[in-house]
Amino acid sequence: MYRFIAFIVRNLMFALCRYDWKGGENFPAKGGFIAAANHVTELDALTLAHYLFDNGREPRILAKRGLFTSPLTGWALRGTKMIPVDRESAKATESLQNAASQLGDGACVAILPEGTLTRDPDYWPMEGKTGVARIALTTRLPVLPVAQWGVTEIMPRYGRLRWPYPRKTVTIQTGPPVDLSDLYDRPQDTATLREATSRIMDAITAELEQIRGEVAPKHRFDLRKHPEYEAKMTTYPPVERP
Repeated sequence: MYRFIAFIVRNLMFALCRYDWKGGENFPAKGGFIAAANHVTELDALTLAHYLFDNGREPRILAKRGLFTSPLTGWALRGTKMIPVDRESAKATESLQNAASQLGDGACVAILPEGTLTRDPDYWPMEGKTGVARIALTTRLPVLPVAQWGVTEIMPRYGRLRWPYPRKTVTIQTGPPVDLSDLYDRPQDTATLREATSRIMDAITAELEQIRGEVAPKHRFDLRKHPEYEAKMTTYPPVERP
C-alpha cells in the first residue's frame, strides 16, 4: 500500500515541481531518526515525504487527526501508516508515544515542529512546539533539520494550487544532526524542552538561510505573542520585531 501510494504521489509531485535536493549525506546509514522541517504551505508535507522517500526512507509524518477522516486523504494517510495528532488535548501524548514506538522500529518520523503554517510575514520559521523535543529526548535518536523553500510558488500559504507550468523549483536541504546530548539526562521540564526545541528550530532556520541567501530575523516570530495572527490569512500586516 505504501509503495502504491508513493508511486502516485511521486509522479504528481514531479509533475508539479523541479527539485534541488541537498544534504542526503547527513542521513544515518541505518536506524531511525527524526526529520524536523519548516512549514510554510499545506503542500510541505508532500514535498517533504517525497524527498525522504527518494532518499531511501519511508517517512511517518505526524498529521492532525481531522485529515484522517476525509475519504481520499484519510485513506492515503492510513495506508501509509502516518501518525494522527490530537492537537491541544491530552491525547497528544499518545501520538508522541506512537511516533517514539515507530522510531524504535527504525522508521523515519517527520515532524513540522511549528504545528501549523508559519505566520511570520516573511515565511521564516516561527517558535516550535515542544513535541519534537519530547520525542527526541525520549528516544535519543538523531534529529535532522530540514529546510524547504519554493513551495509557495506552487501553492501559496492558505491558498490554492497555481498553474504549475513552467514547473517551479523546490529546494530541500538537510543539515547535520542537532546536538542534544547534554540534555538527555536532564528532567524533561519546560526549560529543557524549550531549550531542545530552540536548538532544533535554530538549525532549521540556519539551513533555510543558506537556501535563501538571507539572514533570518534575530528574534523568531512567536504566535503566542501575536494572537491576531491565529486566524488563517494570506496577507499579514507588518509586525514589529524586538
